[in-house]
Amino acid sequence: MTVRTRWLIGVVAAVGYGLLWVGWVWHWPWPATVDASLLDPAYRYGATHPGWVRGWRWMCTIFGPWTFHLVAVVIAVVALVRRQRRTAIFLLVGVVLSGVVTELAKDVAHRSRPLTALAHEPSWSFPSGHALGTMAGALGLCAVFRLWGVARLKLIEVVCAVIVLTVGVGRVMLNVHHPTDVLAGWLLAFMWFLVCLPILTSGPATTGPAPTTVRAGR
Repeated sequence: MTVRTRWLIGVVAAVGYGLLWVGWVWHWPWPATVDASLLDPAYRYGATHPGWVRGWRWMCTIFGPWTFHLVAVVIAVVALVRRQRRTAIFLLVGVVLSGVVTELAKDVAHRSRPLTALAHEPSWSFPSGHALGTMAGALGLCAVFRLWGVARLKLIEVVCAVIVLTVGVGRVMLNVHHPTDVLAGWLLAFMWFLVCLPILTSGPATTGPAPTTVRAGR
C-alpha cells in the first residue's frame, strides 16, 4: 500500500466515521432507520430463542478484542526475542492500546445501548468496542505476519476477516449495539491502524538479523 493510497483510504474512513457520529448527535433519520431495520428482527428472534442468544454471547466472548490482545502480546514477546522492537511496539500500540481509543471515543459520543439489548453491557454504545478491537487486532496481526512472510497468510487473513464480520454481526444480533456502532468501530479501527502503521514500516524493523520466512512443515 503506497503512502498516497493509505492517506486516501484514511480520509474516506474518517469521513465515514464523522458522518456516523454527526448522524447520531444530530439525530439524522437515516441512521435510525438503518439501525431499526436490523435490530428489530434480531430482537424478535432472539427474545424467543435463548439458545441463539447464548451462542452469540459465547462467540463474542471467545473471539472478542481480548483474544486479539493476548495474541498480540505473545507475538510482541516473540518480536522482542528476535530483537524487532519496532514490531513489538507496533503490536502493543496498534492492537492492545486500541482499547483506550475505544473508551475515549465512547466517552465523546455518549450514545446509550439499544433498549432491546439481550445481554448486559455497562459501557456506552458508540462505537462498538468489539468491532474496533477485533478489526484493529486483525489488521495489526496480519500486517506483522505479512512482514515476516508467514506461510498460508491468505488463509490467516480470511479467518481474521470471518471473525471480525461474525463478531460484528453478533453485537447486532444481541442488540447490544446499533449497526452504525459496529460500522463506526470498523472505520475507527482502520484509521488507528493507519496511524500506527508507520511504526512498523518506517525504518528498519529489527536491530538484529533479518527475519526469516516461516514455512509450514511438510
